[in-house]
Amino acid sequence: MDLPLGEDGKLKCSIEYTLKKMGGKWKPVILWHLGVDGTHRYNELRRLLPGISHKMMSQQLKELEEDGFIQRVQYNTIPPKVEYSITDSGKTLMPILEKMHVWGTEHRAMEL
Repeated sequence: MDLPLGEDGKLKCSIEYTLKKMGGKWKPVILWHLGVDGTHRYNELRRLLPGISHKMMSQQLKELEEDGFIQRVQYNTIPPKVEYSITDSGKTLMPILEKMHVWGTEHRAMEL
């Protein structure tokens, strides 16, 4: 994604930066479930996100982990067990997601 950069090579707009880090169709939903429901295994998250492909889910989880918003813990068991949880950095996004949740709930109700 090409975003406008300043002369220093950094993003000009803080909102663009925020959206680059946690935006998109799936990242906010993944963060919401981990922040509200707690730790989930991969397949548990997939069930909570109908319509997401395996490739997209893996990519989104990887990006969220690289940005420090979620933690991935792999247990050396047979079969392998992997759990995802929100980090302290990820929890700082919860007020934003809470406001999105409230807004969506209120405005969806108006359309029904």
